[in-house]
Amino acid sequence: MVHVIASIQVKAGCVPQFLTLFKSNVPAVKAEAGCVEYQPTQDLDAGLTNQSLASDTVVIVEKWASLDALRKHLAAPHMATYREKVKDLVSGVTLKILQDA
Repeated sequence: MVHVIASIQVKAGCVPQFLTLFKSNVPAVKAEAGCVEYQPTQDLDAGLTNQSLASDTVVIVEKWASLDALRKHLAAPHMATYREKVKDLVSGVTLKILQDA
């Protein structure tokens, strides 16, 4: 199992538009071979002292059956189309690619 935490920094005030475009692509991603989970998330203020909050960041929680499935996802034509649609809304992306310990 491959886990992905993708933190997408969205330009100020653009999160609703970004989420609309992102969610329109989710069915195509979930239909990909090897996709186990693919979900956008946002910070929830739980009132914990060590918690950091970022209102203009959307975190994508993903699970893939294999690294090969993840690589195919990244190269999928619908992902190229999605990236083109959101490019002016995004100011940065960081990825964590993880495996079970």
